[in-house]
Formats: sequence, structure tokens, C-alpha cells
Amino acid sequence: MRIAIANDMPLAVESLRRALAAEPQYELIWVASNGEEAVRRCREDHPDLLLMDMLMPGMNGVEATRRIMHDTPCAILIVTADVERNMTQVFDAMGAGALDVVAVPSLGPQQLLDGAAIRRKIHNIAWMIGHKASRSITPAPTKTSDPRGKRLVAIGASAGGPASLVELLQQIPADFPASIVLVQHVDEVFAAGMAQWLASESHMPVRLAQEGELLQPGEVLLAGTNNHLYLTAEGRLVYRREPADQVYRPSIDVFFNSVASHWRGDAIGVLLTGMGRDGARGLKQMRERGFHTIAQDQASSAVYGMPKAAAALDAAVEILPLDKIAPRLIQRLS
Repeated sequence: MRIAIANDMPLAVESLRRALAAEPQYELIWVASNGEEAVRRCREDHPDLLLMDMLMPGMNGVEATRRIMHDTPCAILIVTADVERNMTQVFDAMGAGALDVVAVPSLGPQQLLDGAAIRRKIHNIAWMIGHKASRSITPAPTKTSDPRGKRLVAIGASAGGPASLVELLQQIPADFPASIVLVQHVDEVFAAGMAQWLASESHMPVRLAQEGELLQPGEVLLAGTNNHLYLTAEGRLVYRREPADQVYRPSIDVFFNSVASHWRGDAIGVLLTGMGRDGARGLKQMRERGFHTIAQDQASSAVYGMPKAAAALDAAVEILPLDKIAPRLIQRLS
């Protein structure tokens, strides 16, 4: 896997070099010290993955990510020294198309632990680029609740998702008569911050989905752990580790498949921008169950991977630009 680094801090670059050197299949092809150089080098020698810092002199990581994803798209992993302080920029970069975020590995006593963390992220992204298919699971039963007559909007997103989710939620009124469940590819470390950020931009309350809870209309729940969120036959949300080999954590396919299998009310599936194929098969299952399904169109997608896969499977009843999706949801469910 050909990997590049955009970072102006020599110590950070050295720690990343050491983390990559532990895996012989990773080849470091170049290092850029600022955003402008990263954009240029991506044109000249296109990497499979770019490790992008947020705070660089001149063009910062957010703008560099935006330009690279527009001109010469590649997988981008945000690597920053202070994730919490840079949370807004991190979500902006993910909205522009970055796939994930991780802290810079330390050169101190925790080197092995930190090195393992970034290598795990890189391994997951390599899996995404490989476009491996996911598989469904059979949820185990819990306490009983009957969701018949209720309405659910299940939304999946990955690269470019945070900004797309904000734009969509801003158009949905506070009295929206359905439950909304979001599955965004984001590490559990950042899920709570993302829920708070989405809540600040939404007319509806947004919070993390809790183990065992029932869906209620008028609220937005975000998958909040690295385990998979899915719906049981009794209408409760639960988190499960299996399938353990599923690299997308949480997986959109796992949740969509559970909705197709167990939801007894009305439902709409929505697949937004993202790299790879996660969610496409699950959306197809929802359509075959008779639920309405929507995929974001290419022009409005930051990364046209997952919606493209859904279109190829004929999983979407409608393919719509982002600004038309919320009005369509309101029209169908109000």
C-alpha cells in the first residue's frame, strides 16, 4: 500500500515513519510539509492513502482535503496531535471526504500501543479500498415491543458524511413524525462529540443510541460504539461485536439488514456519501422488503462510492441530490 504524509512537524513525521516501518506492505512514497505541497504531490504521485495533519502553515488540512478530494481523490486519514482541540476541523475534514481520524503515535513509552492504533486504522482503510462485501447477521432476541405503526428513517454515511448529515438534518423540522437512526463510520472516541455537533445544527434532539432502547419519533440516534448497531425482532437497538471480521465498525449493512428483517412499521433507507460499498447490500435488502430507499447522487456526494454501489445493485428507488432528500422524507412521512 502506497502511503504519503502531510505534516510539518519533524517529530510527528518520524513517529509516523516508525509506525509504517513495522509493516512491510506499507510503502512511504513522499512527505509534504504543507497543504499546498500535499495537493501538488497527489497530482504528481498519487498515493493509496494520505496521512493528513490538520494544522499546517498556509493551506490547512481541511482545505487540502477538500482540494484533493475534488481534483485527485484518494483515501485520507486525519492524523493530529490534539484530536479534542481540533474536533471542529476534524469534522470539517471528514465532511470534505476524509475517512477517519487518529492521534499521532507517540515516540515515548506508549509507542507500541499508539503504533498499533494507527496501523489498525490503516488496515481498515485498506480493507475499504479493497471493496470487500459484507455479510448480514441474525440478531438475538431481547424484551418485546411492537413497532407496528411507527416510522423509521435509517441513514448511513461515511466519507463526507458529517457535512452531509448536517445539511440534511437542518432541513428536517422538530415535529418530524419518525425516528431517525444514523450510522456514520466514525470511531467511538469521536461519536459523542459528533452527536453534540449534530445536535447544535439540528431542529431535532440528537444523541447516541443506547443499548436496549426503543425507537421514539422525533429524535435522532447516532450509532455510538465500534460494535455494530442493529434492531432486534422486538424493536430494540442493541450493539453486537459480531460479525467480528466486518471492518466497517459500525457497519451500515448490518443495521440496514436488521431493519429489513425486523422492522414492522414504515421505513425509509438513505445511503449518503462514502468510500467503499458498505450499506449498498443492506439498502437492497430494505428495498426488497418493500421499504422506500434513497441514494445520494454523484454530483452532491463528496465521495461517490457507497451510493454508486447501491445504484449498481438497483438498491435505490430514488437517486437524489442531497438538498432534495430531506424534502422527500418529509413528503413521504408527514
